[in-house]
Amino acid sequence: MKKLSSSEIRQMYLDFFHEKGHTIVPSASLVPVDDPTLLWINSGVATMKKYFDGSVVPDNPRMTSSQKSIRTNDIENVGRTARHHTLFEMLGNFSVGDYFKKEAISWAWELLTSPKWFGWDPEKLYMTVYPKDTDAAKFWEETGVKPDHIIKVEDNFWDIGQGPSGPDSEIFYDRGESFNNLADDDPENYPGGENERYLEVWNIVFSQFNHTPEDTYEPLPRKNIDTGMGLERVVSVFQNAKTNFETDLFLPIIHKTEELSDGKHYGDNAQDDVSFKVIADHARAITFAISDGALPSNEGRGYVIRRLIRRAILHGQKLGLKEAFLDQLVPIIGKIMVSHYPDVLKNSDYIEKVVAGEEKRFNETLNDGLNLLNNLIAETKQAGQTTLAGKDAFKLYDTYGFPFELTKEYAGDEDLAVDEAGFEVEMKAQRDRARNARSGAKSMGVQRSLLIDIKTPSEYVGYDELTDVQGTLNDIIVDETLVDHVDGGKAEMIFSKTPFYAEMGGQVADRGVILDADGTTVAKVTDVQNAPNKQHLHTVEVLKPMHKDTTYTLNVDLAFHNKVEKNHTATHLLDQALRDVLGEHTKQAGSLVEPDYLRFDFTHFGQVTDEELAKVEQIVNDKIWAALPVTAIQTDQETGHKMGAIAVFTEKYGKIVRVVSIGDYSIEFDGGTHVKNSSELGLFKIVTETGIGAGTRRIEAVTSKEAFELLAGEEQTLKQVAAQVKAPKLADTPTKISQLQADLKAEQQKRASLESRLAKQQAGAVFDQVDTVNGTTLIAQQVEVSGMDQLRQLADTWKTKQYSDVLVLGTVIGEKVNLLVAVSDDKVKAGIKAGDLIKAIAPQVGGGGGGRPTLAQAGGKKPAGLPAALKAAHDWLAEQ
Repeated sequence: MKKLSSSEIRQMYLDFFHEKGHTIVPSASLVPVDDPTLLWINSGVATMKKYFDGSVVPDNPRMTSSQKSIRTNDIENVGRTARHHTLFEMLGNFSVGDYFKKEAISWAWELLTSPKWFGWDPEKLYMTVYPKDTDAAKFWEETGVKPDHIIKVEDNFWDIGQGPSGPDSEIFYDRGESFNNLADDDPENYPGGENERYLEVWNIVFSQFNHTPEDTYEPLPRKNIDTGMGLERVVSVFQNAKTNFETDLFLPIIHKTEELSDGKHYGDNAQDDVSFKVIADHARAITFAISDGALPSNEGRGYVIRRLIRRAILHGQKLGLKEAFLDQLVPIIGKIMVSHYPDVLKNSDYIEKVVAGEEKRFNETLNDGLNLLNNLIAETKQAGQTTLAGKDAFKLYDTYGFPFELTKEYAGDEDLAVDEAGFEVEMKAQRDRARNARSGAKSMGVQRSLLIDIKTPSEYVGYDELTDVQGTLNDIIVDETLVDHVDGGKAEMIFSKTPFYAEMGGQVADRGVILDADGTTVAKVTDVQNAPNKQHLHTVEVLKPMHKDTTYTLNVDLAFHNKVEKNHTATHLLDQALRDVLGEHTKQAGSLVEPDYLRFDFTHFGQVTDEELAKVEQIVNDKIWAALPVTAIQTDQETGHKMGAIAVFTEKYGKIVRVVSIGDYSIEFDGGTHVKNSSELGLFKIVTETGIGAGTRRIEAVTSKEAFELLAGEEQTLKQVAAQVKAPKLADTPTKISQLQADLKAEQQKRASLESRLAKQQAGAVFDQVDTVNGTTLIAQQVEVSGMDQLRQLADTWKTKQYSDVLVLGTVIGEKVNLLVAVSDDKVKAGIKAGDLIKAIAPQVGGGGGGRPTLAQAGGKKPAGLPAALKAAHDWLAEQ
């Protein structure tokens, strides 16, 4: 068996299929993009669905990838079995309507058994096939697989419901009798059974049917290949590891955890080993998830991360890790995975801060919680009971932040169950207490005790009247004291009747003025809030003396009010349009309606694409231009729900609700003010769309005059661009830019061609200068080329002509240096590897690098050190 690192195995797989014409597809983010059906990317094919369902045609129908994936459906098994993981990598090769069974099977056999590639013993490989798939069995035999190594298994059919489906063929590696954990006559003791000896390493799915809604299987017009090879499993075979955890993917993490632990060592104790494995596994998942933009929270993906962090911390406690430690594992993981996932190491500082913050929050209460849990477990056992009380599990959750699942798992380690029903009773009681506490805090805090005693009635008439409203001044408050009159300064006032809207539901309060009987302005209204007894409490700047029980004229600032109304109506249209485009899972998470703009927060999985935003914007404008009537009625909640009205925040509505309808398009419970017709908005334009937290996004937009001004500004910018590219008309600008891009590309191609010719001209002189060092022929030269691409071209020529055993080339570009090392296959077998040589000489130019045994490259920032680097190559070979 070859001795290969995980990085070499991953790269070998990708290189093999690249040679078979596959495009190497980079690993996609763990956070799904435009796929609300997935919480995480959970397989290699998950990122290929758009190709397999035909919605997108790939540039190359042959693709290969090593895709990071997360699955947490069986998290309790992690650390207790040899191969369960939350984060794993799935190697895969995919064909979209191109090659099919024969090629897929032939190439799988070649990769696994060819000495050039994996070089596994064919006698150790077994294949399972679907009994009715005679083609697969035939093709396996044609590749050289013995008939008794081909096993028919009824379950070998891949089907997830409606959509592509088909038979599959699984490949098993016989790890030998030493791994056999079953009796010879055990029905599971065969390749494909539940045992430790025969390890499944690869699954090839022949996607040839469409599972229809009628539950029939129709032949697909375009047959596909979808394969999955678990990297962790394959590495365990190459490295002869008992489990996946004794490989270079996990051992550095485990060793670091040993250093941090209280004298614990992996392999000394079975229960401690479980904790080491859980920590190593979860640390990888946490690190990668945060690197891809997910953050700990109390729901969705964020809750998965939080649960993994807390579960790892609890296992750390079992190993004597009392202080934060997970953040110290992040750079270890980054270094292990840097060859294929450089962003993890690059983002390690950020990831460490996020993890450390979460650890700190949990550790603040964890020690006391663990002590309590251990005492409760001991007391339960001493009492001869087998179930931990639900109220005790709730106390751990409520006081110490223990998720119920962790308490259940921790108790399970001691052979105890947990009373889940009792836990739920306590949870309900807590919700009731919290609801009561919230209302009390609002009364005593925000609304103030003085206002609770003020019960004089106040009627809001702003839905129908905005100016010349006659209202009697019932109450005046100055410095938290009721007074009969005020001569000037700031005061709060309640009138018997008012047109001023009190801030609510994100809509800002009205502004305006108050006039006396002579028409003189006596005060300016700067804010309006709801008082405890539902009066509108006006904050005013008093200009002339005002007296209680006097009637005044109240006028709302119409320009301000009308602009707010437009933006408020726009939020309702936007809310519905987002559901239309993104899906019903989208919910309003907050809003702010100002006169100059609106802000709308909403829940959503992943990013919102430019195309989706354009659709949302178009829908809103279509409804504006459709001139839909905006109406409002008051009714009871049940009737409102039957009308189809959406309740954004259910708890804020009373028995009688106001239902606002915009035509038959949008129906919502709402207490705010609106335009009479959607056409009054004129125009709607989205300004920005961003994420503001785990699963929450924000849109800012403008309407009417502000929307026109925004577009006018963008038009002016476009005119400037048109002038710069000399477009005769604005409409010609894209064409002119495309022409310029095409011209630039042509010039770049010409330059590349000239550089290639120059490289070839240099090749003769470079390859003539061959030295022999310690029995190895060496070419080590500085060349004048434009970069690494030309160095690789020279290396290709060198390899074809076999000018020497080892090639070392360097070039200086400005203040930077590029180095390339190539080694012949024969010398690689003799132990001389390009990656080792590049690491030895790169420090001379102030850089570093790496690569495959046959080819490696590096960059540096010390051009003056290039001659020394070339000399260092001679010295290194002399020592071999």
